[in-house]
Amino acid sequence: MKATAEDLTAIGALVEDLCGIVLDQTKGYLIENRFGELVGELGCASYSELARRVRQGGEADLKSKVIDAITTNETLFFRDGSPFEAFKHKSLPETIDEKLSRGDKTLRIWSAACSTGQEPYTLAMILHDTLGKEIDDFNIRILATDISDEVIEKASRGVFTEYEVGRGLPAHQLSKYFHREDGKYRVKDELRYLVSFKRTNLLESLAHVGTQDIVFCRNVAIYFQRDARDSLYRRIQKQMSNGGYLFVGSGETLVDLGEDFVPHSHCRSVFYRPNGV
Repeated sequence: MKATAEDLTAIGALVEDLCGIVLDQTKGYLIENRFGELVGELGCASYSELARRVRQGGEADLKSKVIDAITTNETLFFRDGSPFEAFKHKSLPETIDEKLSRGDKTLRIWSAACSTGQEPYTLAMILHDTLGKEIDDFNIRILATDISDEVIEKASRGVFTEYEVGRGLPAHQLSKYFHREDGKYRVKDELRYLVSFKRTNLLESLAHVGTQDIVFCRNVAIYFQRDARDSLYRRIQKQMSNGGYLFVGSGETLVDLGEDFVPHSHCRSVFYRPNGV
């Protein structure tokens, strides 16, 4: 079904209200690609009718279906490389050293847009590689959140196809941290134990997230309007510990947010420490 100008306006406004993603009038192909099947399934006469039905709220799971359809879940293990190198060699050891100097063995890490789980499980692998047997001496929790119920469910299962583990995951990590099972690969319990998954809309309150020492919020706010993007980072800042580390996408910069967001560089990766060094 071809999307009209009215459809583009209706769906664009709905998507922005639901999850902050901005779709302009050039995105007709995307709307047709992502929502065509759903429109047919529901028997809607147009994309505008789909938008009206979602806003009427009579069908409980319809909002989730729209969110699942539009959100981009492109991800892979160790994506972009350098942020995880900076995590391993800079933010993680410095955070642990600072906490141990105070007799504190808690560590809180947040993967704010975890998609199907590759990012939080990558962080868990690095934690195990770095701490070894000493990992049991720490109280560690990786919080993994996403707006899509569908991807949260998949991520929490921790089961990946051969194609998925072939994208970025070194062979030695695959053999060390995954079980082969029915032609797929399941994350071992030692990784799964470190990660908790929760559906979270980054446009809404983040109070339930708690205080986090290291935050990965990459390649999300680039789809937001400026005000929504700025609000997100300010609210993330409120959930970060003093001296915490914030990693964003390689194409994102926060320097326009003022002196609280001064960039730092390590291992060819840029990160921010919005609550002081």
